[in-house]
Amino acid sequence: MEHGLLLVIVVTGVALAFDVINGFHDAANSIATVVSTRVLTPRMAVAWAAFFNFVAMFVFAPKVADTISKIVKVTPAEPAFVWVVFSGLLGAIVWDLLTWWWGLPTSSSHALIGGLAGAGIAFGGTEALRWEKIQQTMIYIPVAPLLGMAAGFVLMLSVFWLFRHWRPAAVDRTFRRGQLFSAALYSLGHGGNDAQKTMGIIVALLVASGYVSPETKLSLTDPHTLWIILSCHLAMALGTAMGGWRIVRTMGMKITKLKPVGGFCAESGGALTLFLATFSGIPVSTTHTITGSIIGVGATTSLRGIKWGIAARILWAWVLTIPASAAVAALCYWIVKLFL
Repeated sequence: MEHGLLLVIVVTGVALAFDVINGFHDAANSIATVVSTRVLTPRMAVAWAAFFNFVAMFVFAPKVADTISKIVKVTPAEPAFVWVVFSGLLGAIVWDLLTWWWGLPTSSSHALIGGLAGAGIAFGGTEALRWEKIQQTMIYIPVAPLLGMAAGFVLMLSVFWLFRHWRPAAVDRTFRRGQLFSAALYSLGHGGNDAQKTMGIIVALLVASGYVSPETKLSLTDPHTLWIILSCHLAMALGTAMGGWRIVRTMGMKITKLKPVGGFCAESGGALTLFLATFSGIPVSTTHTITGSIIGVGATTSLRGIKWGIAARILWAWVLTIPASAAVAALCYWIVKLFL
């Protein structure tokens, strides 16, 4: 096996490993509310979320993947870009693992974008980046949680009004069943947006190594790209099935206390935001989105019910994610360049 092909296989493996870690790190996004309301056990919840992460490939067109693959300007058959992808992935993986250990629900998506940007700048300076793609993502850093917050808030108020004459026990029973549906929708949106980010990385890698043309489009009906879609969704589902319990506790039990009706509204609001972003081809943070939805739901009863200290800690982790992962990725690229 030639050296170039072996390198591409290794870096593709690292990309899929990032996808597994992404699912593992972001499992809390999909299951925190349904676990904290005790509608499902943790084991059943991750299996439920993993299934819908996987089948998302049949629902969403790969528009997000196209956005990610064009963040860094790729020259076809440019061997050095393979190392840019490798370093960017390392930066994202290191930050993801650190924040998982600290129990912080940061964005794997922004870690990946920061890692790619940092490695790209280390490789070719600021001109190596497509700033319009990064700007599109940066705009949605505040927009995604605000949309999720607004959706969760409005849904919760609507439910309060529609079910105001129901007995609390009947409402609880109804939304316990409803939360299975809302959790499925959220996991579908999570898988659709996040798995596509790794697809975009692999496409950019194959373009840089000369194995596919820059005009290549991902499709389930094309045997040349089917393996990319299938492997990325499978890796995401596998990571979700492994779960990230430290972050589950932060997301589902520390920000605010939720009942099944609140869990339903938070998941539905988050799903609505993710569906909108994914159909528009915008890579957003599923972590930011569900956190905003949870806060929006909690704010309908009492702002004092939200633990703002935890929320502030999460906010700082969000702010630091892109520069921190970019710095780690740039350092990785310089080390690779030093030895190679």
